[in-house]
Parts: sequence; structure tokens; C-alpha cells
Amino acid sequence: MGFFEGLDAEAYDRKYRDRDLLRRIFGYFRPQRGRMLVVGVFTILISFASASSVVIISWGTDMVRQDPSLQNIFLVAGLGFLLGVFIWLANWVARRQAAVAIAGVLLKLATDAFESAVGHDLSFYDDYSSGRIVSRITSDTQDFGQLVTIITDVASQVIEAVVLGVILWRIDWKLTLIILAFLPLLFIFGILFRKIARRVTQQGMRAIANVNATIKETVSGIAVAKNFRQEESIFETFNEANQTSYRVNWKRGFTLNWVFPVLNAVAGLATALMVYAGGLTVAQGIVTAGAWYLFILSLDRFMFPIMNISSFWSSIQNGLSASERVFALIDAEPAVVQTGSADPGRLKGQIDFDRVCFYYKEDEGVLEDFDLHIQPGETVALVGHTGAGKSSVAKLIERFYEFQGGSIRIDGKDIRSFDLSRYRPNLGIVSQLPFLFSGTVLDNIRYANAAASDSQIEDLAKLIGNGEWLETLPEGLQTEVGERGTRLSMGQRQLVSLMRVLVQRPAVFVLDEATASIDPFTEWQIQQALNLILERTTSILIAHRLSTVKSADRIIVMEKGQIIEEGNHEKLLARGGHYAGLYNTYFRHQSLEYVEKAREIALGGGIEATAAL
Repeated sequence: MGFFEGLDAEAYDRKYRDRDLLRRIFGYFRPQRGRMLVVGVFTILISFASASSVVIISWGTDMVRQDPSLQNIFLVAGLGFLLGVFIWLANWVARRQAAVAIAGVLLKLATDAFESAVGHDLSFYDDYSSGRIVSRITSDTQDFGQLVTIITDVASQVIEAVVLGVILWRIDWKLTLIILAFLPLLFIFGILFRKIARRVTQQGMRAIANVNATIKETVSGIAVAKNFRQEESIFETFNEANQTSYRVNWKRGFTLNWVFPVLNAVAGLATALMVYAGGLTVAQGIVTAGAWYLFILSLDRFMFPIMNISSFWSSIQNGLSASERVFALIDAEPAVVQTGSADPGRLKGQIDFDRVCFYYKEDEGVLEDFDLHIQPGETVALVGHTGAGKSSVAKLIERFYEFQGGSIRIDGKDIRSFDLSRYRPNLGIVSQLPFLFSGTVLDNIRYANAAASDSQIEDLAKLIGNGEWLETLPEGLQTEVGERGTRLSMGQRQLVSLMRVLVQRPAVFVLDEATASIDPFTEWQIQQALNLILERTTSILIAHRLSTVKSADRIIVMEKGQIIEEGNHEKLLARGGHYAGLYNTYFRHQSLEYVEKAREIALGGGIEATAAL
């Protein structure tokens, strides 16, 4: 099984018993019970009609043999034709209703899977590939739909086999026993094959999910790959995943496709035995030639459902495996757990961290007994080296991650007691790499507040640099931003993200400031937009620009998950401590004084200017 190495299940995957899966599947079909009832009734009618067609042919054979008149021949042919038309019409009705019902179930299943994926905290996406999650929501739900179609077809054939079995038993129970004797062999074969089929189909799905994840990652990073001329490298990455999928699914196909030849051999043996035994009974006058022919035809009809179940076992297991993977995603336990569902209303923005402990992994602590108290309307800048815990503080306020100890309170209430869907609209968040959705600038600004009118958005936009930033956009607010905002510069993306927060009017603002180089004019516009937000909110700024740090009411200096200094810019700088070191390392070159002295050097200002730097 070396082909299957490296295709492990996700940690949230779980094993479901078949009966649990079927019970869960039936639950999804409950809203479609009216349509499925129609499908069931017509399936039964089709089964009886199909069984009757065989009986009519058998009866017609004996009748024509005794009286080969044209009338009898037309009668048998006419009955066969009418039954064929009825079966066709009934099949059309049943399949149409089944298709509508299955589409409704797949819609609900995909919706539940997507809601579950969206509802998970960010730690879930830290651990699991988004490409594999997408594969469960799209490919696996479709495979589940194929399972239902197969079950409907096989159910019809099983009913037909039962009806024929009763008829055959009444004609000659001895010949019927010959047919029945082969069924246990087929059932045993199907049961033994079930576990192998489930395992190889799961491995095949994981291989395809790996290909999907690889494609998503490489396409998302195509700009970086082209920048470093790594097109061949990403092709090799894709080719490796694709070749692995090929080998896995080739072995899967080989394992599953030898079922049908084995079943055909069993069916051939049964037919030969029935021809021999039936011929003897006809010769002895026990049954008629028509009844003998009925047994031979019925043997195929009788065994076909069992052969169908076994030959389509790969598809059945594929569908069960698909439903198992989708249900595992739906049932995955979220890491962020709310203890209540209170409506926070409009928050004032008082934030209190009391002895908070937090880690991403158990052996990698981030915050330990962390205390922080922010007053309503206060602007706090978090500064420190990479890994100090700045972003973690913001993510805990946002409830993107679960903390392991202590408490976090907003306006004096436990943050875990809120309904997240009502709590998060109080938060305005701008990440370090602003993300824009495909659409226009206007669409992205209105994203958090669908009720905002065009004129309101335009008025707010003009508050930033008198609206001059809009003139840099080819079509103003109607400019298409492209996938992930790639048609806009980084500065324009930041302005759109800040405008999105302004329109939202949150109570708490979280800014993880970007470090990208931006021209002074754009930075001035960004600072204007930022000031408009700061004057209305409680703000937590993870600051990388000196202008942002200086605008804060209080600067929190962090190191290794602890607060080591706090105060305003002047006091901390005068203290000559850790902040002063950060200032000289990260912020000093952004100051006007530094820029002016650098200009003096460039203009030949001499040794004194060089020493001053």
C-alpha cells in the first residue's frame, strides 16, 4: 500500500457506522419526503411492470406454442409494447422527482458544510488546507448525490426481484431454490468487499483533495512564482500531487473493477445450472417450456440487483465516503466556544484582559498571565519585536482564537457570553495585508454595511484628502479591483479597507498596520482616514509607522507576551528603555528630523550631520 502513504485523514475526520450515515442521510431527505414518496410509488410500479413483462413473455411463449395464430402474436406484442411505454413514462416521472429532491438535498448539504467551514475560528485554517476543505464542499457533495441515484435504481431492481421470486416459487419451488442458493454467495462476497472498497475510495478522495489544495496554493501564489521564475518548480509540485493521485486512483480502480468479472462468472455458472435443471423438468413434463424460459429470464433479473450492488460498490462506497467526509466537516468541533448568546448591543469599547493565558500550540506559550485595560474611546498602540504577542492580543479580542486561561471582558461582560454574529459587527478590522473581493471599490467599501448609500460613501471618501485619492482610480468608486484587489496599489487597498471600517462605524477598531513602503502623499491620506476612525472608536493599533504610534493615547511595549513599558511617545523615549531601542531600530528613520538630516548629508552637510544620524 505504498501508493497511499502521505494521504492521512484530517484530525477532525471520524468514522461513522453505515447505519449512522444512512440515518443522517435520511434526515436530509426528510424535507423532500413528498417527492421521495412519489419516487417510491413509481419505483414500485416500475418494478411490478418489469416483472410482469417477463411473466407475459413466458405466458405468451406457451400460448403461441399451443396456438401460433396472428391474433395471439399481436396480443403478446401489444401487451409488451404497452408495458414498455408505461415503464418509460413512470421512469421519467420518478427520475424527474428524484433529480429535484437530490438537488435540494445537495443544496442543503453544501450549505451546511460551507456554514460549518465559515463558522470555524482561524486556528482551524492554520491546521487544515483550505483547498481540501473546498474539495469536501464541492466534489464530495456531488459524489453523495450519485450515491442516492444508484440506491434509487437498485431499490427498483430489488423490488422487481422480490416480485419475481414469489411468482417463481408458486410455479416450481425446486427450481426457485436453485436460484436462491446463489444469493448467500453474492452477499458474502459483497460484505467482504465492503471494507476494501471503503478504504480505497477514501484514499482516492484524499488524493484528489491534495491535488485541489496544490492547485489552489500554486495559482494563488503565481505572482511570486513568476517573480522568482519558479514556474517549473510549481509545475513539479503539481505534477507530484497529480501523479500520486493517478497512482492511488489507478490502484483504486484496479481493486474495484475486478468485481464485475467475478460476478459474471457466478451468473454464468448459475445460468448453466438452470438450463440443465430446467431442461430436465421440461422433459419430465413438470413445467412448461414457457415456465422454463421464465426461470432463465428471471435468473438474470433476480441476480442483477445483487450484481448491481456489488459492481457499483465502488460508487456506493464513494458516496458513503463522500458523505462521511462532508459530515466530518459539519461535525468538526470549533475551538472557539461561546458560553452564551447574549446580544451585546452597541458597545462602548471598554476592554479588560485579566491574567489571560494563550498559546497556539501547547508547548509554545504566547501570553502568560497577561493584563491589559483599555478605556472606552482610548487609542492604544501595541509595539514590540516580532513574536511579542501583539497580533495575538488583537485576535483574542476578535474571537478568532480561544484563550486557555484568565478572562477577557468587553464593557464588563465576559467576551465568551456574546453571540458572535452580533458581537463582531461591533469590530472594525484592517489586517496587515488588506483583502479585497472581486468587484468594484464601491462594493468593497459597502461590504460591511449594505445599507450605506452611494452618496454617503462618496461623502465619506471626500473627507480623505478632499477626495483626491478617488481621482487616482480610473473609474472612481466604480473601478474594478480585480481578484484580491490586485488592480490597486497597496496604498489604495489600505484606503479602501479603512473606508470599509468608516462606513461600518464600529465600536472597537483593530488595525494590524502594513509595513509596505507607501509614498508620503498616500501615507498622509491613510493617516487622515485613520484619524477619522480613531476619533469615533476604542482602537488597538499594531503599529509599524511612527505617525501611527504618535497618534496613540497610550503605547504598550510588549516582549515575550508581557507588557514591559507603557506611556506616551515622549515619556517612553525620554525613559531610554526598550521603547527607545525600538524607536531607534524601527521608527527613527521615519521622523522628519531624520529625513532632514539625511537630506543634509545628501547635499554635503558634512561630518556633523553624519554624526547626528
